[in-house]
Amino acid sequence: MKREVTVFDKSREGRQAYSLPVCDVPRVDPGSVIPSGLLREDPPRLPEMSEPELMRHYVGLSVLNHHVDKDLYPLGSCTMKYNPKVGEDVAGYEGFSELHPMLPEDLVQGSLGLIHGLGRSLCEITGMDDITMVPAAGAHGEFTGMLMVRAYHQDRGNPRTKVLIPDSAHGTNPASVRVAGYESVEVKSDASGRIDPQALGPFLDENVAAIMVTNPNTLGLFETHMCEVAEMVHEVGGLVYMDGANMNALLGISRPGDFGIDLAHLNLHKTFATPHGGGGPGSGPVAVKAALAPYLPIPLVGKDGDAFRIVEARPKSIGRIHTFNGNFAVLVKAYCYVLMAGASGMRQIAENAIINANYLLSRLRADFLVPYDETCKHEFVLSGKDKLAHGVRTNDIAKRLMDFGFHPPTVYFPLIVEEALMIEPTETESRDTLDRFAQAMKEIALEIENDPEKVKGAPFNTPVRRVDEALAARNLDVAE
Repeated sequence: MKREVTVFDKSREGRQAYSLPVCDVPRVDPGSVIPSGLLREDPPRLPEMSEPELMRHYVGLSVLNHHVDKDLYPLGSCTMKYNPKVGEDVAGYEGFSELHPMLPEDLVQGSLGLIHGLGRSLCEITGMDDITMVPAAGAHGEFTGMLMVRAYHQDRGNPRTKVLIPDSAHGTNPASVRVAGYESVEVKSDASGRIDPQALGPFLDENVAAIMVTNPNTLGLFETHMCEVAEMVHEVGGLVYMDGANMNALLGISRPGDFGIDLAHLNLHKTFATPHGGGGPGSGPVAVKAALAPYLPIPLVGKDGDAFRIVEARPKSIGRIHTFNGNFAVLVKAYCYVLMAGASGMRQIAENAIINANYLLSRLRADFLVPYDETCKHEFVLSGKDKLAHGVRTNDIAKRLMDFGFHPPTVYFPLIVEEALMIEPTETESRDTLDRFAQAMKEIALEIENDPEKVKGAPFNTPVRRVDEALAARNLDVAE
């Protein structure tokens, strides 16, 4: 049975009405398709409440949760910065959000142009020649990069067996290397927390496929010997991969492609202001130098005259690593951010991230141990090792910080720092917020001196008090 409904075209002025034919969908009796043993005998017991009561229930739940819109979220290595809400609005435009991924190219020229434009912008920012926008997360980008490294060496008839990883690198790097079929070889940092070219030398031979560096590293320090390291790896035929998760310290200041990097992934859900946390969605594009471009995964978005095309015919490609063109809504938000900031804005983002981190470090230096005490980039690492004399561990400090309304920083990482507190204030926090955080940390330091049991008993003001994490992990009880 067909009937007509009237719809209004909201994109036109005057709300022009159209009549469209639609089909009625016949009602189906649940008993005819669901076994009787699975059907309810009584209606479900659902609470009855007014709209204000319902809204207050869910708003109350949201207030119990900590999020970056509520206050500082200084997770070192994770860049939990404020995300402009205009990006959410743009990604929600019907022309983006209601597209089917299998529409013909001619009907999605705007979206393909967006993917292409964002890719070109990221290549310029990183100093690279080509890019894949498909990887769905940072670790997925790492894995994609390692597959390209493997294809590169195999294509030259010289398959290699190992990848070097400094101990200051991100924790997912060794896992990505192993999943890609390589042996992960750890390289120790020197006393300054950086890669030592002299210490690196003995690891370099014809079996090295690549070195995988994080720059700035997880100590928040720039690898000052990067050009020399890259040259050494290239001399033995290896490639240099950069984990670009900390790119927010380099934007507009330094380009990885200019200091010897062959390929690097970027975390759009960190550096380029798309929501981070809660399990995703993420995005980890991988930018490469020209020598690696043939191995990029498909599909790619190319430009043919004035038209944009989906490119599938790539004989040396590593193939398909994700459906379609990746997490498209994340790409929309990232491009919105890039266009809003522009070239000068990109540099200001990095400068503010560095200024905020060094300001906060200067406020906390007198109260906490700083294992690598020098000018940092976007983040820095403190140590609670000196607090052990009072029976207080880093975990206790983190929990006590929750009573002051802040999310704890990353703790016990990087592993090369005992009792580590890894703090990243990001570029979007004000001096007032940083001062409040510093004051809370200073008060906790005083409590450790004068009343350590109070710190060890925290938190006191949270909906759930201290739990035994080890017991919870061993006896997981998941309930609705």
